[in-house]
Amino acid sequence: MIEEGALDVGDVDDLADRLGVSARHLSRLFTKHIGASPLQTAQTLRIGRAKKLLDTTTLPITEVAFQAGFGSVRRFNAAFAQLYGRSPSRIRRGKRTFAEAS
Repeated sequence: MIEEGALDVGDVDDLADRLGVSARHLSRLFTKHIGASPLQTAQTLRIGRAKKLLDTTTLPITEVAFQAGFGSVRRFNAAFAQLYGRSPSRIRRGKRTFAEAS
């Protein structure tokens, strides 16, 4: 459900209700079995979708952010930089530079 965007349009409480458990229990299960909270899992999936869009399309960064499920470009840039150590535009520029050199 998270891969399908359940936490892009709702919150953990909504997801837990749909699954018939409490939000606290759902979070405990995620931490125990996945090693991350439902929100962390959703964030990782969003960043993965964004990276794929950056690598395979020429969409503007703003459009990549929204299509990947981020509510704002600012939040997208911060989350992306935290994971990759570079901004989305630097990742894309690096890809172009590499492709042009090949």
